[in-house]
Amino acid sequence: MKSFSEIDTTVKRASKSIGFEWGVAEELGKNIRLLEMFGLPGLKNLNSYFKTYNQKKFQKINLISKKNNSIIPYCPVVAGTNFLDQVINLEIMDEINFENMAYPLLFLPFASRSTEIIGKRIFLNIDEKEFLLNFNQSIYSNYLGGDIIDYAKKINIKFVENKNTFDEKEWQELYKLSEGTFVEESEQLKNTSAGAGLTDND
Repeated sequence: MKSFSEIDTTVKRASKSIGFEWGVAEELGKNIRLLEMFGLPGLKNLNSYFKTYNQKKFQKINLISKKNNSIIPYCPVVAGTNFLDQVINLEIMDEINFENMAYPLLFLPFASRSTEIIGKRIFLNIDEKEFLLNFNQSIYSNYLGGDIIDYAKKINIKFVENKNTFDEKEWQELYKLSEGTFVEESEQLKNTSAGAGLTDND
């Protein structure tokens, strides 16, 4: 099995070799490493994308809006890079759609990394495939295949508001139980705790 470090380095060099700037190549190295760590076929999809990169035209998008559609399939790398850069402003839209994107799995890690920046989960659909992106720590999905996804008709992105999975009553019950570990402060503790006996001469 190839190490994640090997994957990162090789993807970065291959990305530079095919024509991407070093900065973007480094981002792709991180991204494919991330997908492979989460058990998603990042390298397979990237390899297929590179085979068509210089033969097909992909639409580049700079400013992302609530609804984005194009006759020519969007480039997932350009769309992902700009999504990551603009995510702080994009999250106020609550929901964003892309219609017509090539190799959409390559867009996914950009969205995953953005959840760490904004501190919110993202629920993302690639056609009928669902992905819940959790603060760049995990990706939950109903997509279990290891196949290449060379095209998506629609990508839907929803920013998920942070909410507790428990109610206030459950919290208070557990908190009350936790109070059993509290130590009541005594005069002896006051005299022996950190800082005891020091005088302030200022």
